[in-house]
Amino acid sequence: MKVCALCNGVVRMEIDCSKCGSKLTDKGRIYDFFDDYSAYMDIDEIKLGDGIPGSSGSDECLHLFSGDCGHDETRVIKFTEI
Repeated sequence: MKVCALCNGVVRMEIDCSKCGSKLTDKGRIYDFFDDYSAYMDIDEIKLGDGIPGSSGSDECLHLFSGDCGHDETRVIKFTEI
């Protein structure tokens, strides 16, 4: 079974902000911020509307990271076999 290791707490990522150099904080899947109900939708369904071609069939999770300066960045997290 493949899962997002970051969503499931298997790994932690330390990323520096490209604007201020502070450590970015993982805010979770970017899909959860689309609207009030997106956090409760099936991940494969919500990937159909993320604007990334082919993402619904990929083993990846798009995460939002925020810095102390208010700058946001996204990172693609590859699924891990557990």
